[in-house]
Amino acid sequence: MNIAILSRSEQLYSTKSLLKSAEVQNHDIEIIDPAYCNLMIVNNNAVVQYHDQIIDDLDAIIPRIGASNTYRGASIVRHFEAMGVFSVASSQGIINSRDKWTCFQILAQKGIAMPKTTLGASPYLEAFVKDFGDQPIIIKMLEGTHGQGVILCENFKNAFATAQTLQVAGVKFVMQEFIAEAKGTDIRAFVVDGQVVASIKRQSKNGDFRSNLHQGGSASGIQLSPIEKQLAVATAKALDLQVCGVDILSSKRGPLVLEVNSTPGLEGIQTATGVDVSGKIIAFIEQQKK
Repeated sequence: MNIAILSRSEQLYSTKSLLKSAEVQNHDIEIIDPAYCNLMIVNNNAVVQYHDQIIDDLDAIIPRIGASNTYRGASIVRHFEAMGVFSVASSQGIINSRDKWTCFQILAQKGIAMPKTTLGASPYLEAFVKDFGDQPIIIKMLEGTHGQGVILCENFKNAFATAQTLQVAGVKFVMQEFIAEAKGTDIRAFVVDGQVVASIKRQSKNGDFRSNLHQGGSASGIQLSPIEKQLAVATAKALDLQVCGVDILSSKRGPLVLEVNSTPGLEGIQTATGVDVSGKIIAFIEQQKK
């Protein structure tokens, strides 16, 4: 099969891991840097030009689209879809997951359990912040990743001042209840084709509430409960994502979806669990083409 990874660098761990897994299975695989893709419509057909070559021989793509490049990256994926090329992450799924508020709205339509969340931008901001009481509040910028753009506000005064500042600056954000009982931990469930293929428990470093590995958190393999597995799979299905990472918090009222990543990193989960997640993604592509 002819497979392409949409990635800015072949030196990234996830890109190298996917390359190796595809080569082991004797697939022809290449890296396409999205920055050099020229999208065209010629004679009513979608055409992708990479550097000076027309790409017309791919069977599948594996998007590794950064958060700062969501619009263009999703557009490239959509162009390949229009050409009949299979993508492990649909263009709409990428868009659905990247904007946190859009993601939460879609999950709410499907009855997915989440922390209480409020859209931040409003002339009635003070009243909306007061609705959380004087409890700690998490404020999240809509398009942040790796724990960046996430702020823990200890009380109403701090939360309102932070929310006001972001609103004046024109930054889009959501406010979310702080789940204290999670104690700085969450679960990353990696879903491939409607199944959880690997999962880890992430623990924040001392003095931080964010469990993201990019923020110094640690990870260890974990077996999910049936309800946690069901929640992860239902979340991926709701967002039209066949490959994704679903982050889950443990709370007093059960597991809650915290966030969804349409192009999750592979290093942390493969290192902690020993599971060849890259190989499972390649096997998923093979199964689709069969």
